[in-house]
Amino acid sequence: MIDREQMVDWIKTAQSQIGVQEFPKGSNSGKQVEIYLNSVGLGKGYAWCMAFIYWCVLQTYNKTGAKTPLKRTGGVRDQWIACKSLAVKTPQDGDIFIIVYPNGTGHAGFVEKVLPNGFIQTIEGNTNSDGSREGYAVCRRTRKTTTITDFIRLNEF
Repeated sequence: MIDREQMVDWIKTAQSQIGVQEFPKGSNSGKQVEIYLNSVGLGKGYAWCMAFIYWCVLQTYNKTGAKTPLKRTGGVRDQWIACKSLAVKTPQDGDIFIIVYPNGTGHAGFVEKVLPNGFIQTIEGNTNSDGSREGYAVCRRTRKTTTITDFIRLNEF
């Protein structure tokens, strides 16, 4: 069982990665990006927002010896389906946000902080300042909660 202090640990891990970029930009590769991708069994060249999340959470679970409830996948839609029982509609700090688009693609990141008026501050991989789901960096962003499909809560506190 992961407690609140340990949950904050994966947000601290994500915060430590802010500014990591692909090399070269637009390639879905680079030393750290490939570490994220390898954590879900993928090589360079794949979209990596979900791999980033998996890697950050895995760092916390590895410290405890517990098995992460996340599926080992780089696919946002696959993760969303696998974690449906953990899905909630109202975010809390530390949740994972999931956006699934009508064409089956998706984007995901962490809720770093719930803000007033239906906004969240996030940390996301494979994005940029324009908010692309095919960006090139780990960035802090602000999103409207109404754009989110679901929030995945790995533990109730």
